[in-house]
Amino acid sequence: MIGAMWIDTHCHLDAPEFDPDRDAVAARALAAGVSLLVLPAVEAAHFEAVRELAHRTGNAYALGIHPLYVERAHDDDLDRLAAALQAHRDDPRLVAVGEIGLDHAVLVAGSQRQPELVRGRERQQRFYLAQLKLARDAGLPVILHVRRSADGLLQGLRRVQVGGGIAHAFNGSDAQAAEFTRRGFRLGFGGAMTHERARQIRHLAASLPQTAVVLETDAPDIPPQWLYRTAAERAADGLGHLRNEPAELPRIAQTLAALRDWSLEHTAQITSANAAAALPRLAGVLA
Repeated sequence: MIGAMWIDTHCHLDAPEFDPDRDAVAARALAAGVSLLVLPAVEAAHFEAVRELAHRTGNAYALGIHPLYVERAHDDDLDRLAAALQAHRDDPRLVAVGEIGLDHAVLVAGSQRQPELVRGRERQQRFYLAQLKLARDAGLPVILHVRRSADGLLQGLRRVQVGGGIAHAFNGSDAQAAEFTRRGFRLGFGGAMTHERARQIRHLAASLPQTAVVLETDAPDIPPQWLYRTAAERAADGLGHLRNEPAELPRIAQTLAALRDWSLEHTAQITSANAAAALPRLAGVLA
């Protein structure tokens, strides 16, 4: 397993959960055979820190404003993103605009009043479309946050055409998956795929064209089955779930290999090639 080359296409190595041992986390990933991490930013205040971290650790990065952060974002943060994309346009480690997208699940859960829900959706939509335009103008692919929002994201992609990218943590329908792949997107699979109850995710991972799948951890989030804690366990130990790490990627990949009846070596080759196809600048980082 360590002899294969793995690419974690979505890892928040800058997250505060990694503050105590960030360099050790990166070293463990490399020792496990994870040759490259893609570090997506989530808000304008993090742009420079994410860029510096990618350079210091030899990884790649994306710049964008996450839909869960648009409520606290300033309108001029879009200008800050445009300026950062321009300033770093020749940086080979800048591989995408992301993490951007729509999150309809949190909007529904977090708002009890219809006017608030409408305003939240409108703001997410405005930031999403604006960032698609910035990606198009910069000639970069996008990394999309998809949470009960696949149709809305596809509507945006019909209005603003970009050069593909990755639909992160995908959990949509077969028809939605086919539409994303038709538009040049690869779909990200990670810890959720390891849970046997995630039937649609596992079905997609097993049945999509082999050119459509990439691997990710979303570390420190979306823990695989072996790191997950039930509600009772969370109450007992206060840990919630154990922190996910990019070093877990090869073990997560075993699930994909089993679902598709692939060898681990083939799984690494296919998913790494797909990642480089989705984010073409990765080839220069890996060279």
